[in-house]
Amino acid sequence: MRLLLDTNVLLWTLTGAPRIEPISQLILAPETEIFVSTVSLWEIATKASIGKIAADVAEIRAAIAASGFLGLPVLGEHTETLAKLPLLHRDPFDRMIVAQAIAEPMRLLTGDGQLAAYSELVQIV
Repeated sequence: MRLLLDTNVLLWTLTGAPRIEPISQLILAPETEIFVSTVSLWEIATKASIGKIAADVAEIRAAIAASGFLGLPVLGEHTETLAKLPLLHRDPFDRMIVAQAIAEPMRLLTGDGQLAAYSELVQIV
């Protein structure tokens, strides 16, 4: 199974937050491929630079690599999918991550309940 972690789920996973416990078996299953979008790193860097979160992007990148998660760059086809999405959610980071999940396709794990309206590929954690 191919899973894409939304930024919030990525941070919960890397910090061992209790909220991730219900899906830990899914994430740890050997047949599961876990992807992290470049958009998540962009979002973390942006929020850290404005003081919304305390995070070091270099440390997060190292933790992603150590976890064996795979990187997902933003591709032209992702932007084409984004252009077709209805404006159900205003956050540009979330909208692009949803577009990537739809275009690939892969299941998106998120804590944002509003994203479920976009696709059956969105799973709320």
